[in-house]
Amino acid sequence: MARMGRPTKEFDIKTFEDLVGLGCTQEEICWFFRDERGKSANVDTLSRWCKRTFGQTFQEYSKENSCMALKIKLRRNQFKLSEKSASMAIFLGKVYLNQKDQQEFIVSSDDETVKEMHEYFKQKSDT
Repeated sequence: MARMGRPTKEFDIKTFEDLVGLGCTQEEICWFFRDERGKSANVDTLSRWCKRTFGQTFQEYSKENSCMALKIKLRRNQFKLSEKSASMAIFLGKVYLNQKDQQEFIVSSDDETVKEMHEYFKQKSDT
């Protein structure tokens, strides 16, 4: 017997993935997939399609895949900026190359402060 009811709504997978990657909300994606009359797609319809297509709810899929395009674009912009900005180059060096700000202290044995500290601790240990 043939199944009755409204035909199953389909969405373009690549477009959907791109919109999620840009960080779009479910409502924004529904608006993007509006019909020829300008009516937004139904949030529940998109949820069912997402579950059927990816085996995950929209929230689960979005959590795993959202903002990837934004992160890629941001990283690319940071690297471009590092060519002109010393502070950005230093920041990226610290993040990606494990570079650190190191301060070197050189203390000589004829330094009066060292001698005073040595005497102080020597007296403390004798008492």
